[in-house]
Amino acid sequence: MNVDSLLEDFRQGRLNAEELKRQLLGQSIGDSGFARLDHHRLLRKGQAEVVFCQGKTPEHVGAIFRELAARTGRVLGTRADAAHFEAVKDMDGVRYDPLSRVLCVEAAPVNPVGKVVVVSAGTADIPVAEEAARTAEYLGSVVLRRFDCGVAGIHRFLSVLDDFLDARAVVAVAGMDGALPSVVGGMVAAPVIAVPTSVGYGASFGGLAALLTMLNSCASGVSVVNIDNGFGAGYMAHVINAQCEAARKGNGEAESKG
Repeated sequence: MNVDSLLEDFRQGRLNAEELKRQLLGQSIGDSGFARLDHHRLLRKGQAEVVFCQGKTPEHVGAIFRELAARTGRVLGTRADAAHFEAVKDMDGVRYDPLSRVLCVEAAPVNPVGKVVVVSAGTADIPVAEEAARTAEYLGSVVLRRFDCGVAGIHRFLSVLDDFLDARAVVAVAGMDGALPSVVGGMVAAPVIAVPTSVGYGASFGGLAALLTMLNSCASGVSVVNIDNGFGAGYMAHVINAQCEAARKGNGEAESKG
């Protein structure tokens, strides 16, 4: 529950002053010795803390997941492996996708809104694209996937262009020459979040060539995240989508009052 919801509950009399104070000023950090969990991030940002599993032991991931789930019933983890999944597989609503390495607990899934399109240049870029797609879906966005639409066969992207025209945000994932986001950015009105991947031969320098191409894009409305950062792109796409949804609802309420 975010701050706006708490204040509305207080205004409507569903929450008394003492409970409101407890919610706002209660324990904001869960200190387990090996991790200090930010329990107030949900209040501040509308989304709880996300667990970066890579480098953490399965025992640590299991303990963190259980503490976060006890608060909201939902947890998102990225860069997880099979051992991390084994540590939490007994939890209600747990799901693990080995392709994207996304691990999540959804005892109470959200109702998705809007539209985010995730497009990849090649099949080899799909693991990063799936990380973006699954992140946005977990957070509450409707996600459409369009994979293997790279510029080496530009007709593949053009054949599905209609799918992008009503998107609120687009995530474009590409390695090798990294040219896809510029093409997408020149064709669609929605903001484009470009994700360079480490896919490519030696001169791609582990995704650095794609990153530099995307940073030097001539297309307007294109932003760039770090190499292989599907999570960051999916999160940003959802934030944009959620802001559009909030504006749509706000306009609808204004019209009904008018």
